[in-house]
Amino acid sequence: MATAFSSDGEAALRRELGPAAAAPRGDFDGFYEMGRAAAFVRGGGFRKVALQFPDELLADAAAVAARMEAATGAAMYVLGDTTYGSCCVDGVAAEHAGAEAVLHYGPACLSPSGKLPVLHIFGRQPLDTGRCAAAFRELYPDRRSRVVVLSDVGYAHAMGELEQQLCPEYPHVVFSRVVCGDPPGPAPPGEVRQFGRQFPVETLGGLQDCAMFYVGAEGLALTSFMLTWNCCPFSSFDPATGCGRRETLNVNRALMRRLYLVERARDARVVGILVGTLGVVGYLAVLQHLRELLHRAGKRSYTLAVGKPNPAKLANFLEVDIFVLVACAQNSLLDSSDFYRPIVTPYELELACNPAREWTGNYLTDFRDLLPGACAHIELPPAVPAAEAIPDISLITGEMRAAHLCDPPAPQLPPSTALACRDQTRALAEISPAASFLESRSWRGLEQQLGQTPISKAVQGRRGIAIAYEDEGREQP
Repeated sequence: MATAFSSDGEAALRRELGPAAAAPRGDFDGFYEMGRAAAFVRGGGFRKVALQFPDELLADAAAVAARMEAATGAAMYVLGDTTYGSCCVDGVAAEHAGAEAVLHYGPACLSPSGKLPVLHIFGRQPLDTGRCAAAFRELYPDRRSRVVVLSDVGYAHAMGELEQQLCPEYPHVVFSRVVCGDPPGPAPPGEVRQFGRQFPVETLGGLQDCAMFYVGAEGLALTSFMLTWNCCPFSSFDPATGCGRRETLNVNRALMRRLYLVERARDARVVGILVGTLGVVGYLAVLQHLRELLHRAGKRSYTLAVGKPNPAKLANFLEVDIFVLVACAQNSLLDSSDFYRPIVTPYELELACNPAREWTGNYLTDFRDLLPGACAHIELPPAVPAAEAIPDISLITGEMRAAHLCDPPAPQLPPSTALACRDQTRALAEISPAASFLESRSWRGLEQQLGQTPISKAVQGRRGIAIAYEDEGREQP
């Protein structure tokens, strides 16, 4: 099953890279845009550069690094496995290597990264523009149709040719443009900037009067587009199969599943904040925003950095009722059906914990939209006494739950006096949700029994290798 992240640990152990694993491409330099990449390195004067590849392109990493070193004279470091999702720039691993810039290859979420200079090389995937245009004409026989054409980043290089074939016949077709990083300033009226795409919308009804045509295979990018612009009918063209289709994914069912997770978040008492990125601009601000939101909602929280999340890792935190994943717009929509506890997005947690935010039908996958000063930020209402709070009933358990907000957190004392007022006999369970959960369990792990185990003198163990230790008798031939 495809996940939001490139691969888990088990898949990495099973992966084999040999001559047969390399993708057969006739124009190697054109696919990896060696000339543009070398000009970027030479123009910036970089001496150490990190090359980040997804798993499907890792077989070509050695050849690309060798050609780049020969063309630029700079040292190239291949990032063999990303810390989080492969679509995000792994600035942490690049800094460990002392790199001065990053060349990011393959699919990208185009989230802005403020750590190092980045050049995206999407890989020029082949596209039969004639067949794609024919599929478009079959899906939209009305030449007056208002359609926005989106594409996977690997096919962005062919959108100009497709535009030349369609625009003379379809005057109201708009092609999106791929933009790496955030353009300066807010988007002007009548223009949409999202997911690294930019396109104008001149109709009176905005996007509600437009259809969407996506060029690319089914995946996380298409799912994010469909959830965010759920008022628009979607069609797609898969270049691998050469077939176009109307997307039959029931967006309403997908949204209902996400709204069910919102109700689970309302019932949760302990929330684990999963750090799913260290490179996207604003991740520290949203972490602090979520902590304050959970505190005001009367919930306790952990902040967990576990790398690529998987069911085995998160099952270690049994005291956590639900997790919220802080990641890029594509990786936030993690299917948690195989996990012990559900995983929600920051927007879904806001729906659960901020009474001022109501469901309007619009879905947000970019956590930066929730921060103060952003387009979708909504301030928390003032706290009300518990006696005046409106009772709230869980739609899942049928139990009554607290629906009032707590007062904002008081300023913390200096570290030297923060624990001076605490009684030494006060139980740790009163201040730690983990200790409280551990106190209620019948089995608490292995006990150390300090001072009860007798001390024995160290003795010499076996010598040799496991197949034949020196003190073992050997059979005579």
